[in-house]
Amino acid sequence: MSWTRHLQVGEADVYSLTDGQFRLDGGAMFGSVPKVLWERVAPADDLNRIHLRINPLLIRLSGQNILVETGFWDQGGEKFEGMYALNRDETVFRGLSDLGLSPEDIHLVINTHLHFDHAGRNVTALGEPTFPNARYVVQKQELHDTLHTHERSRASYVPGYIDPIQSAGLFEVVDGEHELLPGLSVLPLPGHNLGQQGVVLRSGGGVLVYAADLLPTLAHTPYPYIMAYDLYPVTTLETRKRYFPQWFEERAVICTPHDPDTAFARLEEGKKGGFVGVALPGA
Repeated sequence: MSWTRHLQVGEADVYSLTDGQFRLDGGAMFGSVPKVLWERVAPADDLNRIHLRINPLLIRLSGQNILVETGFWDQGGEKFEGMYALNRDETVFRGLSDLGLSPEDIHLVINTHLHFDHAGRNVTALGEPTFPNARYVVQKQELHDTLHTHERSRASYVPGYIDPIQSAGLFEVVDGEHELLPGLSVLPLPGHNLGQQGVVLRSGGGVLVYAADLLPTLAHTPYPYIMAYDLYPVTTLETRKRYFPQWFEERAVICTPHDPDTAFARLEEGKKGGFVGVALPGA
């Protein structure tokens, strides 16, 4: 059964796609939260890895095809893919094809950030832009940090899918909150790294948010459930406390980049404060 799921948000058609499944260490995914708590919502395998998915988003708005995230790097080799238990049960390209689209039909790519599990399909195996007619939107801070890595960040970036886009002049570099099309904006969501951005769609009274790794899965909705991968975990907490109440009040549809089961959700108030993520019916 196809993973692709559809939601109408005002005048926009939104499709949750997938670029396959993978696994990461559960302890790293939940940071300081003890395993006895996080394994209730994210059971681990015998290597302590939890099940995740790669969830790009396609938005059709104002005659434009906008792709949020391009997918998992596909040139890491057998050892790399084995470490992450990568399973391409479906690909972003199949999802686009099912919608009658080819990579050439994408007008705009939004890179929430440039980690290999989010932007790895930016280029083809030949090193050419995968979406040649698109601008690739990235935050100024993120592009700077990509080009100036350090010991904590270096493993998350691969120059092979970044340099060709820069050389081709296809990066559209924005600095802070920025409207790309009427009703479609990018919003800085720092914490995982400083240059991460989310996507906010407002149309016909509806609101949809692609939360990037501020909220990697619905299991991470409680405020303390912050990844050890986050370079600035206290900033993550502050960003969550700033936006989660707003998205709750707006009844925004929430999309996460890695939830293995749910495409569209909403935030609900938790019994002990904060929020929990609740899947929309059929999502």
